[in-house]
Amino acid sequence: MKKGEMVHDVTSCSFFALYSWLQILVVKREATVHKIKKAFVIPVSMNYEKIYEVIKEHHRFYADSLPMIASENITSKFVRRCYVSDLGHRYAEGKVGERYYQGCTFIDEIEEIALNLTEELFNADHVNVQPISGVVANTAAFFALTNPGDRVMAISVPCGGHISHDTVSSAGLRGLEVSYYPFDSQEFDIDIDATRKMALNEKPRLFILGSSLILFPQPVKEIRDIAEEVGARVMYDASHVLGLIAGKRFQDPIKEGADVMTGSTHKTFFGPQRAIIVSRKEIADRIDRAVFPGIISNHHLNTLAGYAIAAMEMKLFGESYADQVIRNAKRLAERMHELGMSVVGENRGFTESHQVVADVRNYGGGSAVAEKLERAGIILNKNLLPWDSLKDTENPSGIRLGVQELTRLGMKEGEMDEIAGIIHGVVSGSLTYSKARERVKELRNEFNTVKFTFQEHPAYEFYDLC
Repeated sequence: MKKGEMVHDVTSCSFFALYSWLQILVVKREATVHKIKKAFVIPVSMNYEKIYEVIKEHHRFYADSLPMIASENITSKFVRRCYVSDLGHRYAEGKVGERYYQGCTFIDEIEEIALNLTEELFNADHVNVQPISGVVANTAAFFALTNPGDRVMAISVPCGGHISHDTVSSAGLRGLEVSYYPFDSQEFDIDIDATRKMALNEKPRLFILGSSLILFPQPVKEIRDIAEEVGARVMYDASHVLGLIAGKRFQDPIKEGADVMTGSTHKTFFGPQRAIIVSRKEIADRIDRAVFPGIISNHHLNTLAGYAIAAMEMKLFGESYADQVIRNAKRLAERMHELGMSVVGENRGFTESHQVVADVRNYGGGSAVAEKLERAGIILNKNLLPWDSLKDTENPSGIRLGVQELTRLGMKEGEMDEIAGIIHGVVSGSLTYSKARERVKELRNEFNTVKFTFQEHPAYEFYDLC
C-alpha cells in the first residue's frame, strides 16, 4: 500500500468513527428529550389555557348583557393595570412611614396619595384606606366602637340592612346584641319616634345606618340626636352610595352627625373591590388600631394602587357621573311604573340613589323573575322586601336593580326607557327570551366602552399578558 493510500484509509476510518459517534449522541439526545417531554406532559385537567377560555366566555357574556347588580361596577383599564403589578406580591404592615417590613418606600408614596385624595373627596378629618372589603371595614368599626355584649341598633335584612350589621355576620363575630329599627315600609325609612322610645329603653352603644337596599337618604341627624341622649355613637355604612357621596349627590353622613363612615369602593365608586373608613379625629387612633393590627395584616397593595387611581377619576368625573346615575335610576323606575310594574317608593319619587326596587310577587316572585331576566341577558338579583321574612330568602317578593355600571358605559334616560320595556316584556310574557336578548345585544353594541375616565376604552376586553 502506498503512503498516500494509507493516509486516505485512516482519514476515512476516523471520519466514519466520528460520524457513528455523533449518530449515537443524537439518538441518546432524542431519547432524553422524549423522556423529559413524557415526564412533563400536562394533564388536560391542568391546562391553564382552559381558565383563560372560561374568563373570555365570561367577558363575552357581560359584553352582550345588561349588568344591573346594584353592588357591582366596572373599573377602567387604568385601575386594572395595577392588579398585575409587582405590588401584588408585597407586604406593607403598619402605617405609612411606620412599616414592619423593609422595601416599602414606593408603597408608602402610593398610600399617601390614596389617603390625601380620600380626605379631599370626603372633606374628612381622618381616613383609613387599608380595609380590603366593606365587611372588613364594618368589622373594624365594630371593634373600635363597641365591646362584646353591647347592644346596637341596625336595619333588619328584610328592610334592606346588610348581613354584616347582624348577628349572623360581623356584629355577631364581635359578640354584639342587635335590635332592629322600627321601619315604615310605606316611607321606606326608619320610624324615628318609635326608634327613640326603643333606644331610651334599650340604651344601645352604637346606631348603625346605611343599608344594602338603599333608595333614599337616611335620618342621620335625627339618629345623632337620639344617640346623644343615650351616650352612643353613630356609624354609617356607605358602601352602596360612596360614589354618590363623593359626587356630591347624596347625603354627607359625617357632616350630618355620623362618627364613622365605612364604604366599599366598587359599587357607585370607580375602584377595585376594597374599602375605606372615614372618621372623626377623636376616634382616629381607635379606628386605625382596629384595622391594624386588629383585623388586617397586609392590605393588598395592588388594589390599593388601583383605588388611588379610581379616587383620581372620582375627583375629575365623579359629580357628572353621580348626577347621571340618579337621573337614570329615576327614569328607569318611572318607566317601569308607567308600564304597570309595582315599583317601591312611589310616594317619594321612587329613588334618590342608583337603585330601583320592584315588588314582583305578581310575576312569580324575585327568584323566578331574576332567572327569567338572566335568560334575556339582564343581570340583577332577587331581594327581600320589608313585608318578607327571612323564610322567604329563596324566593322573596322583590328584585333590586342598579344603573351604576350602565351609566359608566354611557347610557342615559333614553336607554332606561328601552330597558324598562324589555324587563316588562320578559316578566309579563309579552316578549320572548330570544327577542329580548336580541334587543339587549343591539343596545349593548352601542354602549361597550368605559366612560368617566382619562381615556375611553373597550369595557370587557380580556388583556393578553402571556
